Amino acid sequence: METSDPVQYDILIIGGGPAGATAGIYAARAGLKVGILDKGLTTGALGTTSKIANYPGIEGEVSGSGLLQVMREQALSFGAKFINDKAIGSDLSGNPKEVYGNFGVYTTRAIIIATGSMGRANLIKGEAELLGRGVSYCAVCDAAFFKGKDVGVIGKSDEAIEEALYLTRFAKTLHFFSPAGQVNAAPEILAELTGKENVVMHPDSVVREICGDQKVECLRVSVRGSKEEESLPVEGVFVYLQGSKPITDFVAGQLELSDEGCLQVDRENQTAIPGVYAVGDVLCSHVKQAVIAASDGATAAISAEKWLRGKARYRADWGN
Repeated sequence: METSDPVQYDILIIGGGPAGATAGIYAARAGLKVGILDKGLTTGALGTTSKIANYPGIEGEVSGSGLLQVMREQALSFGAKFINDKAIGSDLSGNPKEVYGNFGVYTTRAIIIATGSMGRANLIKGEAELLGRGVSYCAVCDAAFFKGKDVGVIGKSDEAIEEALYLTRFAKTLHFFSPAGQVNAAPEILAELTGKENVVMHPDSVVREICGDQKVECLRVSVRGSKEEESLPVEGVFVYLQGSKPITDFVAGQLELSDEGCLQVDRENQTAIPGVYAVGDVLCSHVKQAVIAASDGATAAISAEKWLRGKARYRADWGN
């Protein structure tokens, strides 16, 4: 699909889980230029699953991140491009459509939303009030503001570790808090973080409150299972936690949501906006299984390819 205009992608997929990765496989194999915005292997539901034994075609047991890595490698083999960024805004009505990330603006003819349902409804006390005044969700964006200062990082995924590693270049001391004491990240990057001289790990502590008047001044922290709390002075805190709410904040009211905050689609996984599709757990209308999310991704990619090329119906293709 050659063009002289500045559009970067034929299809931009937001989310690299089983739905997004499968969409990438099908779209790239169809000869389309595909970009996949993704924050890391362990930022989604599949990546945090320790053991899977019922995925079709996979014998025995495999970790969720291991299965996802296979899907991503297959998408890459067909020419899909993974982009380490997070969607923070969008213009879905334009032609081309635009998605705004922390690191740039991505233009595309079609969009597949595959962001899952690990968004947070419950914030840490003080988080919303001090957002932009010491509370941040992007180390690369804001690390320079905390040069020579003490900061905290809260999370347990690849994303949290990688962001913390970037912060260590700037912070005087970095305090890392992981919920439940477990970090679901690649061992090599976790070892790199723990080996930094300016990093203090707090595996058994929970951040109860982010404190401060006009800016972040401290964290109110307690050890798991204890009612005793202590105050830890910091000037910044970077939060990378996960929940169970569909992640749709970047569409900013452009698509109608159900009462549960879920996106609505037709039988071809297209939303009310032509060229915009939604797949996987962000729909909330099915059993949460990787194989079903993957099915959604395949359906959306085939539908989007048909829409982009102006086809009247699906082309039969059984993988030959």
